[in-house]
Amino acid sequence: MKQTWRWFGPADKVTLSDVRQAGASGIVTALYDIRPGDVWPREAIAARKSQIEAAGLAWDVVESLPVSEAIRTGAPDAQEHMANWIVSLENLAAEGLRVICYNFMPVLDWTRTDLAAPMPSGARALRFDLVDFALFDLHVLRRPGAEADYTQPVVAAAADRARALTDARREALTATILAGLPGAVERWTLDSFRDRLASYDGIDADGLRANLATFLRAVVPDAQRLGMRLCAHPDDPPWPLFGLPRILSTEADYRWLVDVVPSPANGITLCTGSLGTRGDNDLPGMMARLGKHVHFLHLRNVRREDETVPGSFFEDEHLMGSTDMVAVIKAVVVEERRRRAEGRADHAIPMRPDHGQEILDDQERKAAPGYPAIGRLKGLAELRGVALALEHGA
Repeated sequence: MKQTWRWFGPADKVTLSDVRQAGASGIVTALYDIRPGDVWPREAIAARKSQIEAAGLAWDVVESLPVSEAIRTGAPDAQEHMANWIVSLENLAAEGLRVICYNFMPVLDWTRTDLAAPMPSGARALRFDLVDFALFDLHVLRRPGAEADYTQPVVAAAADRARALTDARREALTATILAGLPGAVERWTLDSFRDRLASYDGIDADGLRANLATFLRAVVPDAQRLGMRLCAHPDDPPWPLFGLPRILSTEADYRWLVDVVPSPANGITLCTGSLGTRGDNDLPGMMARLGKHVHFLHLRNVRREDETVPGSFFEDEHLMGSTDMVAVIKAVVVEERRRRAEGRADHAIPMRPDHGQEILDDQERKAAPGYPAIGRLKGLAELRGVALALEHGA
C-alpha cells in the first residue's frame, strides 16, 4: 500500500512537515476554495502540487473533486457542471494527477452528532448518536414526516431529550450536524438547509441512481482517455438521512456502480469506516470480491454500539473497532500481489489512515475534527505494521 495522508491545505493545523515525520509519503488533498461545479484552473493545481513537492511529498490522490448538487439532482445546469468536471480532469491530468476520489451523497458529506466524544481512555472521538440525530431532525429541523423514518423507541427517546434541550445544546448539535467537511465552501443555516432538502423532492433512490449513471456515462470515457482512475466514496453513514436517498452503502450498490459503466477508470474508494457502520457489510469479502476495482483505501475503524441499521457508532482505534482490520489488510495484500503478477502499474493502492482519535497533544492543537496529528500517526503506524507483517509472510 502507498501510505498517504489527508491534508486540508495551508490552513491545516497539521503541517506537511508533520506528515513527513508521521511516515507518509503521499498527500491526499483538494482545492477546497473552489465551489462545486466550477473548473479547477491548471495554475492553481500546479501551485498546490509544487507546495507539496517542496516539502518532499507527492500529491497522490485528489479528494475530492466535488460533484455539484446540480449534477446530483439533474438540475438544468448539470450538463455545464459535468463539462466543467471534465475540464478539471484534463487540468489535473496535465499536472500528473491520476486518482480522483468523489462522492455522491446528497446535501451533506459525512455526518456526526459529536465531534469530540470522550472515550474511557481519555481520548476524544467522532460519534454518531441515533437518538441525538433524531432529536435534531424531529425537534430542531422539524422536517415534515420525519417520524416515519425512526422506530417508535427512538422517537420516544428523542422526545425525552427534547424536553431537556437547552439553547446552548441546540446550537451545538445544529453546528455539528451541519458542519460538513473541513474546508467546505458552503455553510448551512437551518433555512438554507431546508431549502436544499426541498430540491430533492421527488428524487428517490432510483432517481438518484439514474443521475449518478448519467454522470458516469459523461465523465468516465474522458477519465479513461486521460489514464485516470475515478473512485467513488461510500455514504457516511451508509443509510438514508433526512429523507434523502443514499445509493453507495452496500456491496450490491458498488457492484451496480462498476457494472453500469464498465471501465478501468470507474472504481471504488473502499472506506472501512463508512461501510463498517453496517454489520451486514463484509469488508474483507468486499475487498476480495471487488478488489480489482479498488483505486483508493480509507482504513479506519468504528465501533457499532448496536447492530441496527441505522444505528449509533463511534470512531474507534484503527485496530480495535467492529471491523476485522487485519483481515481487510490481508485481502489488500492478496489483491496487490495479484496486480503485480498482472503487471499493473497501479499495483500499490494508495491508503490513508482515515480519521483518528484525539490523543495526547492533539487536544491542544485543535486540528480539523476527525483529523488529528498524533491519533492518525498512531493509526498509520499500526496499519503499516500489520501490512508489513502480512507481506513478509506472503
